[in-house]
Amino acid sequence: MRETRDLSRAVVKPPPFPRRDNPMPSKFTRLIFAVLASGAGVFSMLQSLIAPALPTIQHAMHTSQSTATWVMTAYLLSASVCTPIIGRVGDLAGKKRTLVAVLLTVLAGCLLAALAPDVGVLIIARIIQGAGGAVFPLSFGIIRDQFEPGRVSGSISNLSAVIAAGGGVGIVAAGPIVAGLDYRWLFWFPVVIVAVTALLALRYVPESPRRAKGRVSWSGAVLLSGWLVALLLPVSSGSRWGWSSAAVIALFAAAVVLFALWLFAESQSRSPLIDLRIMRVRSVWTTNAAALLFGAGMSSVWSFLPGFVQTPRSAGYGFGASVTTSGLLMLPMLIAMFVAGVVSGRLEPKVDARRLLISGAVSAAVACAILALWHTQQWQIAVAAGVFGLGVGLAFSSMANLIVGGVPAEQTGAATGMNANLRSVGGAIGTAITSHLQPSGLPYDSSYIHSFSALTLLLLGAALAAALAPARKAVRTPQLQLTPAAAE
Repeated sequence: MRETRDLSRAVVKPPPFPRRDNPMPSKFTRLIFAVLASGAGVFSMLQSLIAPALPTIQHAMHTSQSTATWVMTAYLLSASVCTPIIGRVGDLAGKKRTLVAVLLTVLAGCLLAALAPDVGVLIIARIIQGAGGAVFPLSFGIIRDQFEPGRVSGSISNLSAVIAAGGGVGIVAAGPIVAGLDYRWLFWFPVVIVAVTALLALRYVPESPRRAKGRVSWSGAVLLSGWLVALLLPVSSGSRWGWSSAAVIALFAAAVVLFALWLFAESQSRSPLIDLRIMRVRSVWTTNAAALLFGAGMSSVWSFLPGFVQTPRSAGYGFGASVTTSGLLMLPMLIAMFVAGVVSGRLEPKVDARRLLISGAVSAAVACAILALWHTQQWQIAVAAGVFGLGVGLAFSSMANLIVGGVPAEQTGAATGMNANLRSVGGAIGTAITSHLQPSGLPYDSSYIHSFSALTLLLLGAALAAALAPARKAVRTPQLQLTPAAAE
Protein backbone atom coordinates (compact mmCIF):
# COMPACT_ATOMS: atom_id res chain seq x y z
CA MET A 1 0.00 0.00 0.00
CA ARG A 2 2.83 2.41 0.88
CA GLU A 3 4.47 1.63 -2.44
CA THR A 4 1.23 2.42 -4.24
CA ARG A 5 0.92 5.78 -2.43
CA ASP A 6 4.53 6.62 -3.25
CA LEU A 7 3.93 5.89 -6.90
CA SER A 8 0.84 8.06 -6.90
CA ARG A 9 2.95 10.97 -5.67
CA ALA A 10 5.59 10.44 -8.34
CA VAL A 11 6.05 13.39 -10.65
CA VAL A 12 5.77 12.43 -14.29
CA LYS A 13 7.70 14.84 -16.49
CA PRO A 14 5.77 15.94 -19.56
CA PRO A 15 7.24 15.12 -22.97
CA PRO A 16 9.21 17.93 -24.60
CA PHE A 17 6.53 18.25 -27.29
CA PRO A 18 2.79 17.75 -27.07
CA ARG A 19 1.02 14.92 -28.82
CA ARG A 20 -0.31 15.50 -32.32
CA ASP A 21 -3.91 15.48 -31.08
CA ASN A 22 -3.23 18.59 -28.97
CA PRO A 23 -2.33 22.00 -30.41
CA MET A 24 1.41 22.64 -30.22
CA PRO A 25 2.30 25.72 -28.16
CA SER A 26 3.36 28.67 -30.25
CA LYS A 27 6.80 28.85 -28.61
CA PHE A 28 7.60 25.37 -29.96
CA THR A 29 6.30 26.12 -33.44
CA ARG A 30 8.31 29.34 -33.59
CA LEU A 31 11.45 27.44 -32.64
CA ILE A 32 10.77 24.69 -35.17
CA PHE A 33 10.09 27.28 -37.86
CA ALA A 34 13.34 29.09 -37.09
CA VAL A 35 15.29 25.84 -37.50
CA LEU A 36 13.56 24.98 -40.77
CA ALA A 37 13.98 28.51 -42.12
CA SER A 38 17.69 28.46 -41.30
CA GLY A 39 18.28 25.21 -43.19
CA ALA A 40 16.14 26.12 -46.19
CA GLY A 41 17.53 29.65 -46.38
CA VAL A 42 21.19 28.62 -46.39
CA PHE A 43 20.61 26.01 -49.09
CA SER A 44 18.74 28.54 -51.22
CA MET A 45 21.65 30.93 -50.72
CA LEU A 46 24.11 28.27 -51.89
CA GLN A 47 22.17 28.03 -55.15
CA SER A 48 22.93 31.60 -56.18
CA LEU A 49 26.00 32.46 -54.11
CA ILE A 50 28.47 30.93 -56.56
CA ALA A 51 27.17 32.38 -59.83
CA PRO A 52 28.51 35.95 -59.38
CA ALA A 53 31.85 34.63 -58.09
CA LEU A 54 32.37 32.00 -60.80
CA PRO A 55 34.96 34.08 -62.75
CA THR A 56 36.91 34.59 -59.51
CA ILE A 57 36.87 30.87 -58.77
CA GLN A 58 37.95 30.11 -62.34
CA HIS A 59 40.95 32.44 -62.05
CA ALA A 60 41.92 31.26 -58.54
CA MET A 61 41.88 27.59 -59.53
CA HIS A 62 43.58 28.15 -62.89
CA THR A 63 40.92 26.35 -64.87
CA SER A 64 38.94 26.99 -68.04
CA GLN A 65 35.52 28.59 -68.23
CA SER A 66 33.90 25.36 -69.44
CA THR A 67 35.35 23.44 -66.48
CA ALA A 68 34.35 26.14 -63.99
CA THR A 69 30.79 25.96 -65.30
CA TRP A 70 30.60 22.44 -63.91
CA VAL A 71 30.64 23.96 -60.42
CA MET A 72 27.10 25.12 -61.19
CA THR A 73 26.03 22.21 -63.42
CA ALA A 74 27.04 19.51 -60.92
CA TYR A 75 25.07 21.24 -58.19
CA LEU A 76 21.99 21.50 -60.41
CA LEU A 77 22.12 17.83 -61.42
CA SER A 78 22.60 16.64 -57.84
CA ALA A 79 19.78 18.78 -56.43
CA SER A 80 17.40 17.70 -59.21
CA VAL A 81 18.04 14.02 -58.53
CA CYS A 82 18.15 14.15 -54.72
CA THR A 83 15.19 16.43 -54.00
CA PRO A 84 12.28 14.11 -54.94
CA ILE A 85 14.08 10.90 -53.90
CA ILE A 86 15.08 12.08 -50.42
CA GLY A 87 11.70 13.77 -50.03
CA ARG A 88 10.12 10.33 -50.49
CA VAL A 89 12.59 8.78 -48.03
CA GLY A 90 11.44 11.36 -45.48
CA ASP A 91 7.80 10.35 -46.02
CA LEU A 92 8.74 6.73 -45.29
CA ALA A 93 11.53 6.85 -42.71
CA GLY A 94 10.64 10.02 -40.81
CA LYS A 95 11.14 13.62 -41.80
CA LYS A 96 13.19 14.69 -38.78
CA ARG A 97 15.89 12.04 -39.05
CA THR A 98 16.04 12.56 -42.80
CA LEU A 99 16.35 16.33 -42.33
CA VAL A 100 19.23 15.92 -39.88
CA ALA A 101 20.99 13.52 -42.27
CA VAL A 102 20.56 15.97 -45.15
CA LEU A 103 21.93 18.88 -43.10
CA LEU A 104 24.98 16.85 -42.11
CA THR A 105 25.52 15.99 -45.78
CA VAL A 106 25.37 19.66 -46.75
CA LEU A 107 27.77 20.44 -43.91
CA ALA A 108 30.27 17.90 -45.28
CA GLY A 109 29.88 19.35 -48.78
CA CYS A 110 30.47 22.92 -47.63
CA LEU A 111 33.50 21.91 -45.56
CA LEU A 112 35.00 20.03 -48.50
CA ALA A 113 34.35 23.00 -50.81
CA ALA A 114 36.02 25.44 -48.41
CA LEU A 115 39.13 23.23 -48.31
CA ALA A 116 39.09 22.13 -51.98
CA PRO A 117 42.62 22.22 -53.45
CA ASP A 118 41.45 22.11 -57.07
CA VAL A 119 38.34 22.45 -59.19
CA GLY A 120 37.77 18.68 -59.34
CA VAL A 121 37.35 18.44 -55.58
CA LEU A 122 35.16 21.56 -55.63
CA ILE A 123 32.85 19.94 -58.19
CA ILE A 124 32.57 16.81 -56.00
CA ALA A 125 31.78 19.05 -53.03
CA ARG A 126 29.02 20.76 -54.99
CA ILE A 127 27.52 17.36 -55.87
CA ILE A 128 27.40 16.55 -52.14
CA GLN A 129 25.82 19.94 -51.37
CA GLY A 130 23.09 19.27 -53.92
CA ALA A 131 21.55 16.70 -51.58
CA GLY A 132 20.37 19.66 -49.54
CA GLY A 133 17.61 20.30 -52.05
CA ALA A 134 15.55 17.84 -50.01
CA VAL A 135 15.43 20.41 -47.18
CA PHE A 136 12.52 22.10 -48.98
CA PRO A 137 10.05 19.17 -49.16
CA LEU A 138 11.09 17.90 -45.72
CA SER A 139 10.47 21.31 -44.18
CA PHE A 140 7.05 21.66 -45.80
CA GLY A 141 6.14 18.18 -44.56
CA ILE A 142 7.24 18.92 -41.00
CA ILE A 143 5.15 22.09 -40.97
CA ARG A 144 2.12 20.17 -42.14
CA ASP A 145 2.66 17.43 -39.57
CA GLN A 146 3.39 19.57 -36.52
CA PHE A 147 1.55 22.88 -36.89
CA GLU A 148 -2.11 23.58 -36.30
CA PRO A 149 -4.12 23.37 -39.53
CA GLY A 150 -4.95 27.06 -39.35
CA ARG A 151 -1.25 27.98 -39.23
CA VAL A 152 0.04 25.68 -41.96
CA SER A 153 -0.70 27.96 -44.91
CA GLY A 154 0.83 31.07 -43.35
CA SER A 155 3.89 29.17 -42.14
CA ILE A 156 4.49 27.69 -45.58
CA SER A 157 4.20 31.16 -47.08
CA ASN A 158 6.72 32.53 -44.59
CA LEU A 159 9.13 29.67 -45.25
CA SER A 160 8.73 30.19 -48.98
CA ALA A 161 9.60 33.85 -48.47
CA VAL A 162 12.80 32.81 -46.69
CA ILE A 163 13.64 30.40 -49.53
CA ALA A 164 13.08 33.05 -52.18
CA ALA A 165 14.99 35.69 -50.23
CA GLY A 166 17.85 33.25 -49.66
CA GLY A 167 18.51 33.15 -53.37
CA GLY A 168 18.58 36.94 -53.45
CA VAL A 169 20.92 37.08 -50.46
CA GLY A 170 23.35 34.89 -52.37
CA ILE A 171 23.45 37.31 -55.30
CA VAL A 172 23.84 40.37 -53.06
CA ALA A 173 26.35 38.91 -50.59
CA ALA A 174 28.72 37.21 -53.03
CA GLY A 175 30.49 40.40 -54.08
CA PRO A 176 31.30 41.81 -50.62
CA ILE A 177 32.40 38.39 -49.33
CA VAL A 178 34.77 37.78 -52.25
CA ALA A 179 36.10 41.36 -52.22
CA GLY A 180 36.58 41.62 -48.46
CA LEU A 181 37.66 38.06 -47.65
CA ASP A 182 38.09 35.25 -50.15
CA TYR A 183 35.86 33.05 -52.30
CA ARG A 184 36.37 30.18 -49.82
CA TRP A 185 34.34 32.15 -47.28
CA LEU A 186 31.35 31.57 -49.54
CA PHE A 187 31.46 28.10 -48.00
CA TRP A 188 32.89 28.80 -44.53
CA PHE A 189 29.88 30.90 -43.54
CA PRO A 190 27.41 28.13 -44.53
CA VAL A 191 29.55 25.61 -42.60
CA VAL A 192 28.84 27.46 -39.34
CA ILE A 193 25.16 28.05 -40.08
CA VAL A 194 24.44 24.47 -41.16
CA ALA A 195 26.32 22.99 -38.19
CA VAL A 196 24.24 25.00 -35.71
CA THR A 197 21.03 24.23 -37.63
CA ALA A 198 21.72 20.47 -37.59
CA LEU A 199 22.25 20.50 -33.82
CA LEU A 200 19.05 22.48 -33.23
CA ALA A 201 17.08 20.21 -35.56
CA LEU A 202 18.32 17.13 -33.72
CA ARG A 203 17.33 18.61 -30.38
CA TYR A 204 14.09 20.48 -31.03
CA VAL A 205 12.34 19.21 -34.16
CA PRO A 206 9.94 16.36 -33.27
CA GLU A 207 9.72 13.23 -35.39
CA SER A 208 6.90 12.82 -37.88
CA PRO A 209 3.70 11.33 -36.44
CA ARG A 210 2.56 10.34 -39.94
CA ARG A 211 4.54 8.11 -42.28
CA ALA A 212 3.77 6.60 -45.63
CA LYS A 213 3.59 2.84 -45.89
CA GLY A 214 5.84 0.88 -48.20
CA ARG A 215 9.49 1.12 -49.12
CA VAL A 216 11.74 3.12 -51.39
CA SER A 217 11.47 1.97 -55.00
CA TRP A 218 15.15 1.90 -55.90
CA SER A 219 14.42 0.93 -59.50
CA GLY A 220 12.23 4.01 -59.74
CA ALA A 221 14.97 6.10 -58.12
CA VAL A 222 17.57 4.87 -60.64
CA LEU A 223 15.29 5.51 -63.62
CA LEU A 224 14.29 8.94 -62.28
CA SER A 225 17.95 9.86 -61.81
CA GLY A 226 18.77 8.55 -65.26
CA TRP A 227 16.24 10.56 -67.23
CA LEU A 228 16.88 13.71 -65.20
CA VAL A 229 20.64 13.57 -65.81
CA ALA A 230 20.14 12.64 -69.46
CA LEU A 231 17.83 15.65 -69.87
CA LEU A 232 19.62 18.28 -67.81
CA LEU A 233 23.16 17.50 -68.97
CA PRO A 234 22.61 18.43 -72.64
CA VAL A 235 20.29 21.30 -71.68
CA SER A 236 23.02 22.79 -69.48
CA SER A 237 25.93 22.08 -71.83
CA GLY A 238 24.29 22.13 -75.26
CA SER A 239 25.49 25.64 -76.09
CA ARG A 240 29.11 24.54 -75.53
CA TRP A 241 28.86 21.09 -77.10
CA GLY A 242 26.68 22.15 -80.01
CA TRP A 243 22.95 21.43 -80.14
CA SER A 244 23.35 19.21 -83.19
CA SER A 245 26.28 17.23 -81.78
CA ALA A 246 25.99 13.45 -81.43
CA ALA A 247 26.36 13.62 -77.63
CA VAL A 248 23.45 16.05 -77.20
CA ILE A 249 21.15 14.10 -79.53
CA ALA A 250 22.03 10.79 -77.87
CA LEU A 251 21.38 12.16 -74.38
CA PHE A 252 18.01 13.62 -75.36
CA ALA A 253 17.03 10.27 -76.89
CA ALA A 254 18.15 8.47 -73.74
CA ALA A 255 16.09 10.90 -71.63
CA VAL A 256 12.94 10.05 -73.62
CA VAL A 257 13.51 6.29 -73.31
CA LEU A 258 14.36 6.41 -69.60
CA PHE A 259 11.38 8.67 -68.89
CA ALA A 260 9.03 6.17 -70.59
CA LEU A 261 10.58 3.29 -68.61
CA TRP A 262 10.24 5.28 -65.40
CA LEU A 263 6.54 5.95 -66.04
CA PHE A 264 5.95 2.25 -66.72
CA ALA A 265 7.90 1.11 -63.65
CA GLU A 266 6.13 3.59 -61.34
CA SER A 267 2.69 2.64 -62.65
CA GLN A 268 3.39 -1.06 -61.95
CA SER A 269 5.09 -0.63 -58.57
CA ARG A 270 3.23 -1.37 -55.36
CA SER A 271 5.33 1.27 -53.60
CA PRO A 272 6.17 3.87 -56.26
CA LEU A 273 8.75 6.55 -55.64
CA ILE A 274 6.38 9.17 -57.06
CA ASP A 275 2.70 8.23 -56.97
CA LEU A 276 1.56 9.07 -60.49
CA ARG A 277 -2.05 9.24 -59.32
CA ILE A 278 -1.08 12.17 -57.13
CA MET A 279 0.67 13.82 -60.08
CA ARG A 280 -2.62 13.66 -62.02
CA VAL A 281 -4.52 15.66 -59.40
CA ARG A 282 -5.56 18.91 -61.03
CA SER A 283 -4.08 21.20 -58.40
CA VAL A 284 -0.80 19.27 -58.61
CA TRP A 285 -0.21 18.98 -62.36
CA THR A 286 -1.24 22.57 -63.06
CA THR A 287 1.05 23.86 -60.30
CA ASN A 288 3.89 21.66 -61.55
CA ALA A 289 3.44 23.03 -65.06
CA ALA A 290 3.54 26.57 -63.69
CA ALA A 291 6.64 25.66 -61.65
CA LEU A 292 8.44 24.39 -64.76
CA LEU A 293 7.77 27.60 -66.70
CA PHE A 294 8.30 29.91 -63.74
CA GLY A 295 11.58 28.21 -62.89
CA ALA A 296 12.81 28.97 -66.40
CA GLY A 297 12.11 32.66 -65.93
CA MET A 298 13.40 32.95 -62.37
CA SER A 299 16.74 31.19 -62.86
CA SER A 300 17.35 32.98 -66.15
CA VAL A 301 16.86 36.42 -64.65
CA TRP A 302 19.16 35.53 -61.75
CA SER A 303 21.75 34.41 -64.30
CA PHE A 304 21.35 37.04 -67.04
CA LEU A 305 20.82 40.21 -65.03
CA PRO A 306 24.14 40.30 -63.10
CA GLY A 307 26.00 39.52 -66.33
CA PHE A 308 24.17 42.31 -68.14
CA VAL A 309 24.96 44.86 -65.42
CA GLN A 310 28.63 43.82 -65.30
CA THR A 311 29.08 44.09 -69.08
CA PRO A 312 31.58 46.90 -69.88
CA ARG A 313 30.17 49.92 -71.69
CA SER A 314 32.52 49.23 -74.59
CA ALA A 315 30.08 46.50 -75.66
CA GLY A 316 27.49 49.21 -76.43
CA TYR A 317 25.34 48.51 -73.38
CA GLY A 318 25.75 47.53 -69.72
CA PHE A 319 27.25 49.56 -66.90
CA GLY A 320 30.64 47.93 -66.25
CA ALA A 321 29.57 47.33 -62.65
CA SER A 322 31.58 45.29 -60.17
CA VAL A 323 30.21 42.13 -58.57
CA THR A 324 29.36 44.13 -55.44
CA THR A 325 27.58 46.91 -57.37
CA SER A 326 25.61 44.44 -59.44
CA GLY A 327 24.53 42.75 -56.22
CA LEU A 328 23.32 46.06 -54.80
CA LEU A 329 21.22 46.61 -57.92
CA MET A 330 19.56 43.28 -57.09
CA LEU A 331 18.74 44.46 -53.56
CA PRO A 332 15.20 45.65 -54.48
CA MET A 333 14.54 42.13 -55.73
CA LEU A 334 15.63 40.64 -52.40
CA ILE A 335 13.47 43.00 -50.33
CA ALA A 336 10.43 42.56 -52.58
CA MET A 337 10.73 38.76 -52.54
CA PHE A 338 10.74 38.55 -48.78
CA VAL A 339 7.96 41.09 -48.22
CA ALA A 340 5.71 39.56 -50.90
CA GLY A 341 6.23 36.07 -49.51
CA VAL A 342 5.24 37.11 -46.00
CA VAL A 343 2.30 39.21 -47.17
CA SER A 344 0.96 36.40 -49.37
CA GLY A 345 0.47 34.26 -46.26
CA ARG A 346 -1.76 36.99 -44.84
CA LEU A 347 -3.65 37.37 -48.11
CA GLU A 348 -4.38 33.72 -48.81
CA PRO A 349 -7.40 33.44 -46.47
CA LYS A 350 -9.04 36.14 -48.59
CA VAL A 351 -7.36 35.58 -51.97
CA ASP A 352 -6.86 31.93 -52.88
CA ALA A 353 -3.41 30.58 -53.72
CA ARG A 354 -4.25 30.18 -57.40
CA ARG A 355 -4.82 33.90 -57.84
CA LEU A 356 -1.64 34.69 -55.95
CA LEU A 357 0.31 32.39 -58.28
CA ILE A 358 -1.23 34.05 -61.32
CA SER A 359 -0.37 37.48 -59.91
CA GLY A 360 3.19 36.40 -59.22
CA ALA A 361 3.74 35.01 -62.71
CA VAL A 362 2.23 38.12 -64.33
CA SER A 363 4.40 40.43 -62.17
CA ALA A 364 7.53 38.50 -63.17
CA ALA A 365 6.48 38.69 -66.83
CA VAL A 366 6.01 42.46 -66.55
CA ALA A 367 9.53 42.75 -65.08
CA CYS A 368 11.04 40.83 -67.99
CA ALA A 369 9.13 43.01 -70.44
CA ILE A 370 10.54 46.11 -68.73
CA LEU A 371 14.07 44.67 -69.06
CA ALA A 372 13.50 43.93 -72.74
CA LEU A 373 12.27 47.46 -73.50
CA TRP A 374 14.11 49.72 -71.04
CA HIS A 375 17.56 48.88 -69.69
CA THR A 376 19.76 51.89 -70.42
CA GLN A 377 19.63 53.35 -66.89
CA GLN A 378 20.49 51.73 -63.60
CA TRP A 379 17.24 52.85 -61.99
CA GLN A 380 15.35 50.93 -64.68
CA ILE A 381 17.20 47.77 -63.71
CA ALA A 382 16.45 48.38 -60.03
CA VAL A 383 12.72 48.91 -60.71
CA ALA A 384 12.50 45.78 -62.88
CA ALA A 385 14.34 43.79 -60.21
CA GLY A 386 11.87 44.95 -57.56
CA VAL A 387 8.85 44.02 -59.69
CA PHE A 388 10.40 40.64 -60.43
CA GLY A 389 11.06 40.03 -56.74
CA LEU A 390 7.41 40.79 -56.01
CA GLY A 391 6.39 38.10 -58.49
CA VAL A 392 8.83 35.53 -57.11
CA GLY A 393 7.67 36.08 -53.53
CA LEU A 394 4.00 35.62 -54.44
CA ALA A 395 4.61 32.61 -56.66
CA PHE A 396 6.90 30.67 -54.31
CA SER A 397 4.50 30.64 -51.39
CA SER A 398 1.39 29.95 -53.46
CA MET A 399 2.97 27.03 -55.35
CA ALA A 400 3.95 25.34 -52.09
CA ASN A 401 0.49 25.85 -50.59
CA LEU A 402 -1.28 24.50 -53.69
CA ILE A 403 0.82 21.33 -53.62
CA VAL A 404 0.57 20.78 -49.85
CA GLY A 405 -3.18 21.38 -49.90
CA GLY A 406 -3.73 18.99 -52.81
CA VAL A 407 -1.96 15.83 -51.59
CA PRO A 408 -2.28 13.49 -48.58
CA ALA A 409 0.00 14.24 -45.63
CA GLU A 410 2.09 11.11 -46.22
CA GLN A 411 2.82 12.23 -49.80
CA THR A 412 3.89 15.79 -48.93
CA GLY A 413 7.62 15.18 -49.21
CA ALA A 414 7.53 13.45 -52.58
CA ALA A 415 5.00 15.87 -54.10
CA THR A 416 6.71 19.09 -52.98
CA GLY A 417 10.07 17.58 -53.89
CA MET A 418 8.89 16.93 -57.42
CA ASN A 419 7.55 20.48 -57.65
CA ALA A 420 10.91 21.92 -56.57
CA ASN A 421 12.62 19.57 -58.99
CA LEU A 422 10.54 20.82 -61.91
CA ARG A 423 11.52 24.38 -61.04
CA SER A 424 15.15 23.28 -61.36
CA VAL A 425 14.47 21.61 -64.70
CA GLY A 426 12.78 24.79 -65.90
CA GLY A 427 15.73 26.82 -64.65
CA ALA A 428 18.15 24.70 -66.68
CA ILE A 429 16.00 25.14 -69.78
CA GLY A 430 15.71 28.90 -69.28
CA THR A 431 19.43 29.50 -68.79
CA ALA A 432 20.15 27.43 -71.90
CA ILE A 433 18.71 30.21 -74.09
CA THR A 434 21.63 30.91 -76.39
CA SER A 435 23.05 34.34 -77.09
CA HIS A 436 24.65 35.61 -80.29
CA LEU A 437 28.16 36.71 -79.30
CA GLN A 438 30.27 39.61 -80.47
CA PRO A 439 33.88 38.99 -81.58
CA SER A 440 34.90 40.06 -78.05
CA GLY A 441 32.94 37.11 -76.65
CA LEU A 442 30.24 39.26 -75.08
CA PRO A 443 26.58 38.92 -76.13
CA TYR A 444 25.00 41.59 -78.31
CA ASP A 445 22.43 43.87 -76.73
CA SER A 446 19.83 42.37 -79.08
CA SER A 447 20.55 38.93 -77.59
CA TYR A 448 19.51 40.15 -74.15
CA ILE A 449 16.41 41.78 -75.63
CA HIS A 450 15.40 38.51 -77.31
CA SER A 451 16.16 36.52 -74.14
CA PHE A 452 14.07 38.76 -71.87
CA SER A 453 11.26 38.74 -74.44
CA ALA A 454 11.30 34.93 -74.49
CA LEU A 455 11.23 34.85 -70.69
CA THR A 456 8.19 37.16 -70.74
CA LEU A 457 6.33 34.60 -72.83
CA LEU A 458 7.41 31.71 -70.59
CA LEU A 459 6.17 33.53 -67.49
CA LEU A 460 2.85 34.35 -69.14
CA GLY A 461 2.61 30.63 -69.87
CA ALA A 462 3.13 29.99 -66.15
CA ALA A 463 0.24 32.36 -65.40
CA LEU A 464 -1.95 30.47 -67.87
CA ALA A 465 -1.08 27.12 -66.27
CA ALA A 466 -1.88 28.57 -62.85
CA ALA A 467 -5.25 29.78 -64.12
CA LEU A 468 -6.19 26.14 -64.79
CA ALA A 469 -5.64 25.18 -61.13
CA PRO A 470 -8.73 24.87 -58.92
CA ALA A 471 -9.46 27.73 -56.56
CA ARG A 472 -8.69 26.89 -52.94
CA LYS A 473 -8.82 29.21 -49.98
CA ALA A 474 -6.82 28.47 -46.89
CA VAL A 475 -9.03 27.54 -43.95
CA ARG A 476 -7.89 28.95 -40.65
CA THR A 477 -9.37 27.12 -37.71
CA PRO A 478 -9.92 29.11 -34.51
CA GLN A 479 -7.87 28.11 -31.50
CA LEU A 480 -9.81 26.42 -28.72
CA GLN A 481 -10.09 28.34 -25.49
CA LEU A 482 -9.58 25.77 -22.72
CA THR A 483 -10.63 26.16 -19.13
CA PRO A 484 -7.88 25.70 -16.51
CA ALA A 485 -9.29 22.27 -15.62
CA ALA A 486 -9.40 21.17 -19.26
CA ALA A 487 -5.92 22.49 -19.86
CA GLU A 488 -4.63 20.52 -16.85
